[in-house]
Amino acid sequence: MQDTSLFQRTTSTPLAAAPQQTWKPGPAAPVIWQNEVHVWRARLDVPWSWTFDEALSLDDRTRADRFKFESDRRHFCVGRASLRLILGRYLQTKPGRLRFETSEFGKPFFADQKLSGGLRFNLSHSNQLALIAIARDREVGVDLEYMRSDFVTDDVANHFFSRAEVDQFREVPAESKTQSFFNCWTRKEAYIKARGEGLYCPLNQFDVSVGPGQPAMLLDSRVDAADAQRWSLSDIAAGDRYAATVAIDGACSRLVLWDLNES
Repeated sequence: MQDTSLFQRTTSTPLAAAPQQTWKPGPAAPVIWQNEVHVWRARLDVPWSWTFDEALSLDDRTRADRFKFESDRRHFCVGRASLRLILGRYLQTKPGRLRFETSEFGKPFFADQKLSGGLRFNLSHSNQLALIAIARDREVGVDLEYMRSDFVTDDVANHFFSRAEVDQFREVPAESKTQSFFNCWTRKEAYIKARGEGLYCPLNQFDVSVGPGQPAMLLDSRVDAADAQRWSLSDIAAGDRYAATVAIDGACSRLVLWDLNES
C-alpha cells in the first residue's frame, strides 16, 4: 500500500467537477470498464471488526507493528483492510489471499498479474478518511489531504511548488488561499503517485493549476513533455475540510464514487 506522502494542459475534457459528485454505497461485486475510474471512500475511525481482522495478511500485521503510535497503527490496519476488502469485491476473492508487491519507488501492485484482472490501484489517507482509486489496465494515483490553514505559508509553497505555481498562488485572494494551496498539493501528489515515482519525481519540474475555480489540470511537465497531454486529473469532493485529486493515464469519460462504510 502506498500511503499519502508529501502531505493538464490537456485537450481532453476534465473529469466531473467536484460540486456535481455523489457518493453511493459500494456494490458487493463492482464492475469497472477501461474508460472509468472508481474512487472508494473509507472511514478510518470505524470500530474494528472481525471482517477487518480476517482481511489482513501476515505482512500487513508485521508492517503495522513498526508504527510507534497506536493511532497510526490502527489507521494503517483499517486502511489496509479496507483496500483488501474493496479489491476482493472486484476479483470475487478473499481479501486476505491477495498478494502485493511494490515497485522500486514503493508503488504497490498485484504480485500475480494474471489474477489481477488488469486492476491498478492507489491509496491515500489523511486524518479520518482514506481514498482508494481503481482503474483497469491504466496507471492511477490519488491523494487526500486534511486542510490545515496553519500549514499554508509562502515558505512552504516556495519549497514544494514550481515557480509557475508559486506565481499563481501569489495571485490567489486571501479567502481562497487554503483551498487553492491544497488543490495544488493534491494535484501534484496524485500525478507523481500515478507515475509511480513518488517524491523521487522533482516537484519543481511540472506545473498544475492552482487558482480558485480552476479545474484540475497538468499544465506542463519538464519531466516528460508528453505528460501534459497524457494524464487526466480530477478533484474529488471527499468531505468537509478535505482536498483530494485523482490522476489517470489517458482520458476518462466516467468517474464513479463509492462509499465503503455505507454499503
